[in-house]
Amino acid sequence: MARVGLMGGTFDPVHHGHLLVAEHVRCELRLDRVIFIPAGSPPHKQGQPISAAEHRYLMVSLATAPNPWFFSSRIELDRQGASFSVDTLHHFLEDGCRPEDLYFITGADAILEILTWHRHEEAVHLCTFVAVARPGYDLRRMRELPPAYQERIRLVEAVALDVSSTNIRARVRTQRPIRYLVPDPVDAYIAKQGLYRSGEVRIPPQRSQGVTTWNRRRNWI
Repeated sequence: MARVGLMGGTFDPVHHGHLLVAEHVRCELRLDRVIFIPAGSPPHKQGQPISAAEHRYLMVSLATAPNPWFFSSRIELDRQGASFSVDTLHHFLEDGCRPEDLYFITGADAILEILTWHRHEEAVHLCTFVAVARPGYDLRRMRELPPAYQERIRLVEAVALDVSSTNIRARVRTQRPIRYLVPDPVDAYIAKQGLYRSGEVRIPPQRSQGVTTWNRRRNWI
């Protein structure tokens, strides 16, 4: 049975920090694949401007294409309403993945907020949560969570890489280079589409071609 990692996020844009964390966790936990899942309507971003879903999805597809263990999924983009992790977990379990083989990858800071997540009492029993901590992170903070939750969390210390989507957007806006912060195809896509600058940008087609995705139910376990 395949061991599957799910890595959700806004990915606006996806960058080398995301890819490095995913590869580190994949090797550390011996995962068979890591599926990147751009959020369609992230609850924690309500009221904040984010790029069109298709832009973010296509950038993730470009970034993950060279790695044979990385894939992209439209599951949250095609779902109506807010993008809740518990719904995404149920999707993969219904596809045949087992809770003991399903790993939800997120940051250590984010996992400390799990008690505020939608239907968190349900979600915590559906997978193993992988909390990625920066070097030097105070792991004692995990003791703030109930013991039953701590049992479902696997802590992994990540390689340090000081890069963020916020910083990348700011660099583009001020016409500074982002090469080596993002994969080259993502850099080219941002430039071609005019993302993160003032004015209108083009909205890409609703479906991409030639990328490996998990868009619908299939026997992939």
